[in-house]
Amino acid sequence: MIRAMSSPPHRSRAPFTPVRLALIAVALLLIGLSWWGVLAGGRGLESRRLSGANGEPLLFLVPAGATGVPAVIIAHGFSGSTPFMLGFGQPLARAGYGVMLLDFDGHGSARARLDDGSLQRNLDAAYAALLAQPEIDPARVTLLGHSMGSGAVMSASIADTDRYRATVAVSPTGADVSADAPRNLLLMAGTLEPQFAANGRDLLARAGGSNDDLAGGRGRAMVDVPNVEHITILFSQTAHQAALDWLNRTFDLPAATAAPDRRVVWYVAHLAGWLMLLTALAPLIPVAATTTPRRRPWFWLGLPLGAVAAVLLLALLGRVGDVSRLGGLLVGGALALWFGALGVVWLLLGFRPPWPTGRDMLWGLLLFVALTLAFGVMADRVWLPWWLTPERLLRWLPVAAAALPWLLAAGLAQQGASARRRAGWWLFQTVVIVAGLLLTVVVTPGMGFIALLMPLIPVILAAMSLAGAAVDRPWSYALGNALFFGWLLVAVFPLA
Repeated sequence: MIRAMSSPPHRSRAPFTPVRLALIAVALLLIGLSWWGVLAGGRGLESRRLSGANGEPLLFLVPAGATGVPAVIIAHGFSGSTPFMLGFGQPLARAGYGVMLLDFDGHGSARARLDDGSLQRNLDAAYAALLAQPEIDPARVTLLGHSMGSGAVMSASIADTDRYRATVAVSPTGADVSADAPRNLLLMAGTLEPQFAANGRDLLARAGGSNDDLAGGRGRAMVDVPNVEHITILFSQTAHQAALDWLNRTFDLPAATAAPDRRVVWYVAHLAGWLMLLTALAPLIPVAATTTPRRRPWFWLGLPLGAVAAVLLLALLGRVGDVSRLGGLLVGGALALWFGALGVVWLLLGFRPPWPTGRDMLWGLLLFVALTLAFGVMADRVWLPWWLTPERLLRWLPVAAAALPWLLAAGLAQQGASARRRAGWWLFQTVVIVAGLLLTVVVTPGMGFIALLMPLIPVILAAMSLAGAAVDRPWSYALGNALFFGWLLVAVFPLA
C-alpha cells in the first residue's frame, strides 16, 4: 500500500560543511592530476591520425626525431580498439619503435561493418600506411595482436613470411602455424585465462616447440603472464616487457626497459575524483517529493526472476536464429534485450512507478553528462573510443530505452537508502546479473564473449550506483544511467 506524501514538493539537502568543501578540493585535485598523468604517456612521441586505403582509422606513434627505426603494427581483439592497445603501443614507441595501431572494421571509430575479409584487408592497409611513414625502416616490420587480433596477425605473417620479421600473439586464438611460419613467434597468455594459455601451448607445440634461433627467423617462445586475464593482460608491465625483449632480440638491439603504463591507475583515480565531486555537490540537488518509494511486497524478488526470464528469452530466440547480431551490434544488441527483459519483469513485479516530472528529466540528463565526464571522456584515451560514429549513434537511444526499465526499478529500490543499503544493492545486483549472464553464455550460442567482460560489470554497476545516489530521484537515476549504459554498449560492441 502506498502511503500519502507528507513532505514539501522539493526538499533541499544539508548545506555545505567544511568536510564537503574539503572533499570538493580533493576531488578537483585528483581529476587534474589524473589528466596530467594520462597525457604524460604521450609526451616525447609524435602522434599522427591517419586513414587507411579503405578508410581504416589509424594512429601512428614514433619517438620525436627518429629515423630508420623498426616498426610494429598492433591489432586489437574483439570489441577492442586503438586506445585498448596503447598499453603496448606507447612503451614500444618510447623504446624506439614506430608503432601503427588500427581499428578493425566494425570496431572503435571504424565506420565499415565487420565481414569475413575485414581483418586481413585492414592489416594490409595498415602495413601500406606504415611504409609511407618516413621514420621507419621498411625491412624491419613486425606484428602484435591480442585475442581476435592475434589470429589475424599470425595468419598475415604466415601468408607473407618475407614481410614480417616477428609476430607477438597475446591471448592467442588460432592459426596454421608451423616450424617455419610465422617468423619469430612469441605467444603469451595470462595465468587467469586458462583457455587462451592452453591455446598458446598448443600453438607452440605445432610451431616446433621453444627455439632461440631468432637470427634465422625460427624463434619460438611462450610466456605465462602472472595474475592477469583477458583484459588486464593488456595493461601488464610483464607483458609489455616480454614483447619489447622479443622484438629487441629479433633485431639484435640492446636490452631496454618498457616504460610503465599507469593509465589505468590514473583512470580509476579520475573516476573516483568525479564520484567524490558528485557526492560533495549532492546538497545542490533537490530531493524528489516522494519520501516513500512505491514498492510492492517482496519487490527485491523481481530482480532474480527478471534475470531468469532474460536467460530463457535469449535461449528461446537462440533456437530460432542468431541472437548475437540483434540490432546490428555483435553481442551488444542481445545484451540490451537481456537487460530489457530483466527490467520489465522486475519493474512489473516490484513497483508502481510515479510519473516523471520535467525536473526529473533535467536531472537525469545532467546525470548522463556527469557520467560521461567521469567515465567516458578519459576512457577515450585509455580503453574505449567514446565518441560515437553516426552508425553507432543511430543505435544509442533504442539500446538506452531497453535498459530504462531495469534502471528505473533499481532507482526505486534504492530511493532514500543509506550508503550501507546501497552497497548491499550493488552487491545483490552484481551477483544476480553476473550469474544470469554466465548462464546465458552456457545456454545461448554466440554469446560467449560476455564471459570475458565479467570483471567490468561490478565496476560499471558501482559507478552508476554511486553517481545515481547523488541525485536520488528514481526517474533521474533511470534516465541518466540508461543513456550512459546504452552509450557504453553501443561504443563497446562491433557493428554487425
